[in-house]
Amino acid sequence: MLAIRLSRTGKRKKPSYRIVVTEKTRPRDGRFVEIVGTYDPLREPADVRLKADRVKYWLGVGAQPSETVRSFFKKQKLL
Repeated sequence: MLAIRLSRTGKRKKPSYRIVVTEKTRPRDGRFVEIVGTYDPLREPADVRLKADRVKYWLGVGAQPSETVRSFFKKQKLL
């Protein structure tokens, strides 16, 4: 099953995240299918950038978002 979730990038104590589509069984920072956005929690307010058309496509083919990513979608009114 496909999942839309966060994958951590950045330095120690300076996190940034990619929002990726990946198999649910893969490791957090492992191989992914596609990058559909980014999340920078250190900005004020936190910066979330999404490719809305690709997110809608992956949701349409059955990908399940994680709880955190689902909250991003609700804020951007994608769900």
